[in-house]
Amino acid sequence: MKTELIIRSSSSDIDFALLKEGRLIELNKETNDNKISVGDIFLAKIGKTLTGLNAAFVNVNYAKDGFLHYHDLGAQLLSLAKFIKGVNTGKQKDFTLKNFHFEKDIDKNGNINDVLKTGQELLVQIVKEPISTKGPRLNSELSIAGRYLVLVPFSNRISVSQKIDDPKEKERLKRLIKSIKPKNFGVIVRTVAQDKKVADLDKDLQNSLERWVGMCKQIKRAKPPTKVLSELNRASSILRDVFNDSFSNIIVDDEALFFEIKDYIQEIAPAKESIVKLHNSSVPIFEKYGIERQIKTAFGKTVSMSRGAYLVIEHTEALHVIDVNSGNRSNKAKSQAETALEVNLIAASEIARQLQLRDMGGIIVVDFIDMHRAEDRQKLYDHMKKEMNFDRTKHKILPPSKFGLVQITRQRVRPEMIIKTREPNPNKNGEVEAPIVLIDKIENELDKIINLKNYKKVTLNVHPFIASYLKQGYPSIQAKWFFKYKKWIKILPRDAYQYLQYHFDRVNGSK
Repeated sequence: MKTELIIRSSSSDIDFALLKEGRLIELNKETNDNKISVGDIFLAKIGKTLTGLNAAFVNVNYAKDGFLHYHDLGAQLLSLAKFIKGVNTGKQKDFTLKNFHFEKDIDKNGNINDVLKTGQELLVQIVKEPISTKGPRLNSELSIAGRYLVLVPFSNRISVSQKIDDPKEKERLKRLIKSIKPKNFGVIVRTVAQDKKVADLDKDLQNSLERWVGMCKQIKRAKPPTKVLSELNRASSILRDVFNDSFSNIIVDDEALFFEIKDYIQEIAPAKESIVKLHNSSVPIFEKYGIERQIKTAFGKTVSMSRGAYLVIEHTEALHVIDVNSGNRSNKAKSQAETALEVNLIAASEIARQLQLRDMGGIIVVDFIDMHRAEDRQKLYDHMKKEMNFDRTKHKILPPSKFGLVQITRQRVRPEMIIKTREPNPNKNGEVEAPIVLIDKIENELDKIINLKNYKKVTLNVHPFIASYLKQGYPSIQAKWFFKYKKWIKILPRDAYQYLQYHFDRVNGSK
C-alpha cells in the first residue's frame, strides 16, 4: 500500500495530509502559537486541590489551569517529588537514576490532600490538549516517546504492544530490552519495534535517555510554570509514529522544513532519504495532489460513498452520531439482506477513515442499515475492527446492539478537526454546500447511471453557476467525464433551478 505525506507550510500554520493510495486518511495542523501539545512536560505549580473531585488544578502557563486527578499521579509520585527537590537543592546530580532510591508507592485509593500541597512544584505531562472551555488534562507518570520504545522514569516494568501478536517475538523483545534497559527506568515497546535488531532499539533508547537528562538539567534554573521538554514538532512526531516501508513520498513546500525532515529521515531510515522532495510547482501543493477537493468532500455533514450510498454525521456536545443510508443504490441481482450488508461494509470502511480524518473523540454511535442475520452482523463487526486497526488512537468497538447500533469510544486528546465546507448562497441569504461537494454527489449518481445501463445520451440539468463550474478550465470536469465514461455528458443550465438542484435526463431511459 502506497503511503504519502504532503506538508503545506504558511506563515502561521503547517498542514499535514497523510494519503494512502491517493486517499486522504489523516489531516493534522500545527500552529505557531500552540503553546501546549500532547507529550509536553512542564515544571508546574500545584494550585487548588479539590477533595470532592480528588484532583488538583495545576498552573501550566495557560489561560485555563490543567486538571490532575489522583489516579493520574502515578504510583511513584513520592519518588518524583523527592527527585525534583534533590535537583533544585543540588543534591541530585546524577540524572540517570542509577543510584536513586525509590520511595514507597502511594496508596491507589488515597486522597489528593495527603500527597500534594498548594504551591508544590511538580513535573507534569500533557495527555489531553485544551478542548472547548476545559484546560489541559495532565498526569505525573512521565513518559518519553521514541520511535521504537517509550521510556518511563521511576519504573522497572517492561511491557510490549498488544498489537504484536507473535508470543515468540514478544519474548525476544522483552529479553533484548532487559539487556539494555537503564536501571530505574521502565520501557514500553511500540508496535514498530517488531523484528528490529538490538542496535536499533538501543540507539532509540539512548536518544530518549539523552532527552530526559537534558530536561533534568533545565529544572534547576527553571521557574515554574515552565515547559522543560517539548514534544517533537508535528512533522517529526507524525513520522515517528507512522513512518514505515510503505512510504513512497514525503513532499514539502517549505525549504527549511524540507531540510529538517530530510535530516530526521536520515536519522531513522537512511535508505528512505530520497523520498523527501521539495515542491517547486506554481500550483499550490494541496491543489496539485487533489487534497483540497478531498477536504471539501470529506468534512461536510453528508459524506458520499460509491453508487449513491452516503453517511450523515451529526456532532453534539455529548457524542457523535453517524447514520448510514443506501440512498438510491439498488442492485436487482442481490437480495435486500445482501445489499444491506454490502452498503454497511462500505460504510464501515468510510467511518473508520472519517474518525481518523476528523479526529473524532468520545462516544460515537453508528446507525447501520438493519441486518436480521446474526452472521451478517458478525461480519460487519469483524470488518469494522479490522478497518480500525490502522487507527493509532486508543479506541473500543462494541458489537451491534439489538437496535442495530454500533457504539465506539475513541480517546479524545486534541480538539476535533472541523473544516468549513459551506459557502454563501448566491441566490439568497444563508449558506449552501461548496460546489465541489455537490459535484461529488453528481459524480456518484453518474457512476450508477453509466454502469447500470448503456444510455445513448445523458443530459445534466443544473443551476447556471454550477454549469459554468463544470465547464471551466482545461481539462474541465465535463471533459474529464468524457475521458472516464467515453460518453459526452451534455450540461444544460437551468435558470429555474436552485443552487443545489440537479437532474439527469436520459434518452430511452426513465427520468
